[in-house]
Amino acid sequence: MTFAKPRWRNLLWLALFFLILLWPIQRFVDSYYLEGLNRKNGQTLDLFVANLLGTLQRYEVLPQILGRLPDVQQALLAPTDQETLQVTNELLQRIQQQTGADVIYLMDTQGLTLAASNWNAERSFVGNTFAFRPYFQGALQGGTGEFFGLGNISFKRGYYFGNAVYAKGVVIGVIVVKVDLDFTETLWGQTPEQLLVTDKNGVVILTSQAEWRFTATRELTAQEQLSVAKHQPYTSISPKLINLKQQDWLTLDKRLDEMGWQVSVLAPRRLINEPVSTAMAVVTASLFAVLLLLGLLMQRRRHYLERIAMDTHAKRVLEENVRTRTQDLQTLNSRLKQEVLERESAQQELVRAQDELVQAGKLSALGIMSASISHELNQPLAAIRSYTDNAKILLEKQRFTEVGNNLDLVAQLTERMASIIIHLRAFARRDRLASEHVALQPAIDDALALTANRQRSLQVEIIRDIPDATLWVEAGETRLRQVLSNVLSNALDALSEKGLPRRIWLSTQVKEGWVVLILRDNGPGFSVEALQQACEPFYTTKTSARGLGLGLAICATLIKALKGRLLFANHPEGGAEVTLYLREIPSSVNLRSSEDRFT
Repeated sequence: MTFAKPRWRNLLWLALFFLILLWPIQRFVDSYYLEGLNRKNGQTLDLFVANLLGTLQRYEVLPQILGRLPDVQQALLAPTDQETLQVTNELLQRIQQQTGADVIYLMDTQGLTLAASNWNAERSFVGNTFAFRPYFQGALQGGTGEFFGLGNISFKRGYYFGNAVYAKGVVIGVIVVKVDLDFTETLWGQTPEQLLVTDKNGVVILTSQAEWRFTATRELTAQEQLSVAKHQPYTSISPKLINLKQQDWLTLDKRLDEMGWQVSVLAPRRLINEPVSTAMAVVTASLFAVLLLLGLLMQRRRHYLERIAMDTHAKRVLEENVRTRTQDLQTLNSRLKQEVLERESAQQELVRAQDELVQAGKLSALGIMSASISHELNQPLAAIRSYTDNAKILLEKQRFTEVGNNLDLVAQLTERMASIIIHLRAFARRDRLASEHVALQPAIDDALALTANRQRSLQVEIIRDIPDATLWVEAGETRLRQVLSNVLSNALDALSEKGLPRRIWLSTQVKEGWVVLILRDNGPGFSVEALQQACEPFYTTKTSARGLGLGLAICATLIKALKGRLLFANHPEGGAEVTLYLREIPSSVNLRSSEDRFT
């Protein structure tokens, strides 16, 4: 008995130590499960944000593209023409069906909807005014506008992209694309974790729980209430607070600063509490078992055989746990190897697909370059043929000086062909040639000289209204002459279908930092189809022997690369009118172009 007391006292101290040890163990287990849950929810949050932003970015540029369509601009220019509005309605409806947008609609500068993709629906937007919406105001002021809110006509939530529509540099209206984001809630599925997306006011706009929709996470300030009343993103300026007990949820947030949104994943705390409780129960039981084992060892004198049996049993249990854990690790290792093999196989498939796409792009570039060269060399070859024929006649008459002049012109045209080939090869590779300072009048003179024989044969009168002072523009010599030659050739082709008199007017204007070159003829003019498709590759009104339909497409691409504009229209007095906008360069900083330095 005298030796038993110290042993029992040590056992009590050991039990107290185990009790104290339970607290850091619980903290460690809690942090372990919390880290795993946060890692899983972080991946889910990143996937949802990527899907949400990808959906919005897919529609972001759609209003800018639609704003350039002739039918859309015509509807704004002739808002009382019912036939034009109906054509625009049907066009927007087709585009809406093809793109999957919720609604596409067109408004004038007062916010009145003139045309919409839901023109024939019960809750059509046509005739309604949305001037109070931020996307309309932003589009009028800065060219673009974005907004999320509840539709006051359709009563459906959506994200709105608005863009100004221009005509001759002036805003004539706003076109809006509404994107339905309801599907993002259904993608979440039936999981214990919940989705919560709040806007800059702290109001829930997207959620996996329908009863949380349009509730607030905090009280709105007076300024925020005024903004809600003005723009009407939701039905109430004082939405009720969401019924959430913070102690029951673990929250993981991610801010979308460019939109002012916050995306949150809420996980019930029971997802942590239950496994932690189970683990702590196992740990407590293990510590208790160790404590009991020590107590039994202290009683070895009286229970020697029982201690041996319990020790053997404990060893057997330990070995079984190790064997089970080893088997689990082997199974997990095999599964990990299989996943690595599958990922490597998918990576190889991706590399092969990328190689096929690169090869297809190369073949497409070769096709564009071949077709472009065959088209662009046709005009210089025709001029060379004419000069050589004249040289033969002049040679027979021993007019050697004029023969030499013709040969000089042939040499210049040959150099021009080489320059065109080099430039078009770079154009097919999508090379980015730097723009330079070029004099406009010499480029016009070269283009007129290139087509002089056709002018004389068709008896075309050239009427010029161009100042003597040199006009310097931002361009490249080869590219500028290429554009002017194509436009002049198209005008001569149009005049060949008309009787005498045949005239071409060339005039220039300088306004607001632009040098504007206007080329007009008295031919038959553009058809409606030609105005719509003039810049599309391989569209032509000529026979296949006379043209490939690439000239204006190449011109439009070259001018766009120079940050200019190329417009097509019909003159009120008849005939076609082509307007070329080029950046003006002040005469004090002009420099000679070196684009053809190595041609």
